[in-house]
Amino acid sequence: MAVFSSPISKPASWPMSVGAEGIAAAQFARCGFDVLVQAGRDKPWYDLVVTKAGNLLKVSVKASDNGEWALTNGFVRRVAETNGMRIDCLSAIDMWRAGYGSRTVVCLVQFEGAAIHELPRVYLASPEEIAANMREVVARTGRCTLLEMYEWTAANGQRVVEMLPEKWHFSQDRVQEMLLGQGNSSAVPSARPKPVIAMPAPATASAPGPRLVIDPAAELALSV
Repeated sequence: MAVFSSPISKPASWPMSVGAEGIAAAQFARCGFDVLVQAGRDKPWYDLVVTKAGNLLKVSVKASDNGEWALTNGFVRRVAETNGMRIDCLSAIDMWRAGYGSRTVVCLVQFEGAAIHELPRVYLASPEEIAANMREVVARTGRCTLLEMYEWTAANGQRVVEMLPEKWHFSQDRVQEMLLGQGNSSAVPSARPKPVIAMPAPATASAPGPRLVIDPAAELALSV
């Protein structure tokens, strides 16, 4: 999908990235993994190596403090240089995905809204899952980025608030799923649906005001 170029989101600062790596390493250690942390700025496509009982994962840690992860920034610029003022977001996403080797997962650390005494929100997903999610964001908003939460308008006029899948939240079960299936959703089915909140379009003069409509399955997921 080609869209007109839009402002590029700033990447996470170096101190924030270092902090996110430390938090990710601590969370994996709490799950019983041995953790190897790579030092310095000159790294391959991953930041940590975690092992347990002969199993191994390479972990790429991505930090953010604004509700989104600008994963395709460098690739968007590269595609834009070829296409002028238009950006092929899908090609940029494909280029981002192609940069990851085997047995690699992505740990997303979100500091936005987290108090100093609280842990940031941490998610764990495969590059394939993240690429698929970003393609949905492109189709719905035209943006080449990964968003923790966003609103879009469906074909029937409903406004939908979309969030990252519930199963992406960092947990012992999620780490085990990544270890066994590398994020392949067909290998390990999701235990609960992704919460989706649908809001009707603004009311007309002859219609009552809008109400928040929550899918029953999503309501169950949100209440757990």
